[in-house]
Amino acid sequence: MTLDFNHRPTLDAQISDLIDRALILERAGQTPRDYLGASRLGVACERALQYEYTHAPVDDGRDFSARLLRIFEVGHTLEDLAIRWLRLAGFDLFTRKAQGGQFGFSVAGGRIRGHVDGILNAGPADMAGFGMGYPAIWEFKTMNDKSWRDTVKQGVARSKPVYAAQVAVYQAYMEAIVPGVSANPALFTAVNKDTQAIWCELLPFDGGLAQRMSDRAVKVITATDAGESLPRFATTPTHVECKFCAWQQRCWGVAS
Repeated sequence: MTLDFNHRPTLDAQISDLIDRALILERAGQTPRDYLGASRLGVACERALQYEYTHAPVDDGRDFSARLLRIFEVGHTLEDLAIRWLRLAGFDLFTRKAQGGQFGFSVAGGRIRGHVDGILNAGPADMAGFGMGYPAIWEFKTMNDKSWRDTVKQGVARSKPVYAAQVAVYQAYMEAIVPGVSANPALFTAVNKDTQAIWCELLPFDGGLAQRMSDRAVKVITATDAGESLPRFATTPTHVECKFCAWQQRCWGVAS
């Protein structure tokens, strides 16, 4: 009998590797966005937003990892559960139009778009004293424990300004499609992925924030059309926003 002392992957490692390669291959086959998404307008750096909009290649090793793709899919599954929970609790929540597809908007010739998680049409009588009104935007997120606790402590606007901007833009542009939706606070719901705890917060419409984000979107599109690069958010490549940016080397011309 010959003994084989060569290293062999464990069963879990082999299957995990197969799954990861399949997820990356699947993502590579997806058609990239050809528009600015409302969910991204609140990011700190306009140049990074411009890179994203133009599909500039990311730095080596900065593309989405298979682990991150798995995290995204877990988030989608938890969203389905949150929809079920809210409906069981008595909320009249719509996540798809009668003719199919998500509720959303498209402006600027389709170059600025957004898709909302849901529209609340009614809710339990118990909610009458909490300032809820209908129709209202429903926005869902999943977070790890640290991020979730910070959101609970500081509120969405301070802890997650990108999410706050996203909701404000939704409220502004969805008004023409769902009349009255901007007059009522949006319901922001976050599930803690580590504990399954639920955080809900009402976000009144911030018209000023929505206008700034809309102006920013136009700025990105206009600059791109003119072949101009927008200013960086930071003054040094070691700033935390730059250190974790997928285009750090492209932007600064330095090694990460």
